[in-house]
Amino acid sequence: MTKAPLLIVILAAGRGVRMRSHLPKVLHPVGGRPMLGHVLATAKAAGASKVALVVAPGQDAVRALAEKEMPGIALFEQKTQAGTADAVLAAADAIAAHKGDVAVLFADTPLVRAETLMALVGVLEAGAGVAVLGFEPADPTGYGRVLRDAGGNVTAIREQKDASEAERAAKLCNAGAMAFRMPDLVGLLKRIENRNAAGEYYLTDAVALVRAEGRAVGVHVGSVEDAMGVNSRAQQAEAEAAFQQRMRAKAMAEGATLIAPETVWFSFDTKLGQDVIIEPNVFFGPGVVVEDGVTILANSHIVGARIGRGSRIGPFARLRPGADLAEDVHVGNFVEVKAATLEKGAKANHLAYIGDGFVGENANIGAGTIFCNYDGFDKHRTHVGKGAFVGSNSSLVAPVKIGDGAFVGSGSVITQNVEADALAVERAPLDVRPQWAAKFRQMKARRKAKR
Repeated sequence: MTKAPLLIVILAAGRGVRMRSHLPKVLHPVGGRPMLGHVLATAKAAGASKVALVVAPGQDAVRALAEKEMPGIALFEQKTQAGTADAVLAAADAIAAHKGDVAVLFADTPLVRAETLMALVGVLEAGAGVAVLGFEPADPTGYGRVLRDAGGNVTAIREQKDASEAERAAKLCNAGAMAFRMPDLVGLLKRIENRNAAGEYYLTDAVALVRAEGRAVGVHVGSVEDAMGVNSRAQQAEAEAAFQQRMRAKAMAEGATLIAPETVWFSFDTKLGQDVIIEPNVFFGPGVVVEDGVTILANSHIVGARIGRGSRIGPFARLRPGADLAEDVHVGNFVEVKAATLEKGAKANHLAYIGDGFVGENANIGAGTIFCNYDGFDKHRTHVGKGAFVGSNSSLVAPVKIGDGAFVGSGSVITQNVEADALAVERAPLDVRPQWAAKFRQMKARRKAKR
């Protein structure tokens, strides 16, 4: 953490026209989390003493997310889209009241890391009045250039449209984030003019003003990922790909085996234990915890679930929110679990739906079994006791309870509670009519021949 208190101003007022969406740009997700959520988490992890968010008028959904993710966050409104310096000035009250360093982040750069932000602020500790986050892309076209003198000192940041040919040859580009240690930052921002090709007030023009005062401007060179901004659906996909690469590397470094890493998709909060084995084409949505020694077979889709130690999932399994699996549970191919608890050793190996229920320790759910949890208006719960056995193609019509150790015969429709250790069988009498099929075929053939 920086020695001085840190105020982080996050700019989230961009219209995001190129996203072509009714959803505000900063609410579009990367890794199952809105981009703004990523940046707020970074601010928190970097040890910010206060965070201010600048939004556009009418962005109630952006305000709501910010207040949910960070209660007490200071919210400010940028009335008009007049550039980044104008956006930061919207938070002038918070800046003026703050005694310490100020960092500026952008809500559409979701992959900037807390350690990168801390390193940027650390440049101020070396005596700089302003610190700039730079990066070196393979192709700098379109990015503002970080200009330096022969001694490596930052002299200015020039947007490409305003840069000369010589300035465009610079490889170091502006990533957007900046940090300030200035006695009157609000006054500095008010001195920025809009004499440029876009007619906007650029925050980056603060560099030249500070240099003119004889103060140093430093730079921290981050990764391309740290600088990755999202202004279109294509760039969102690029950010998603970079995020997934980061998460896959983290998972393997922490002791998970990914058979085909490029086919496994994580969310921002996926938690994997050690010695977890994940086969190809597995998708983790938000809210998943996988404990040690779990095997997840190919083509499984898991969201909002806990998978206990040593369990085996898939292939082609679906775990929906509220699925809570204890140790050594087996959920097999084409089994769906939703809002249900499966106790230690429970098994549902084939073609079953377990919704709004409880399956006791070592109970067995046969192939084709359905928990009939919905009556068209309300959801109801099914309880299958410890050691119970539910035969194939059974329908358990909730609310219903199958007692400990009970057996349900295959093909049964159970509408009443079954006591412990009982056998429940519900079937119509079998009616076998010898030679009926042969006579039926002969009759149909004669009728067809007369047509």
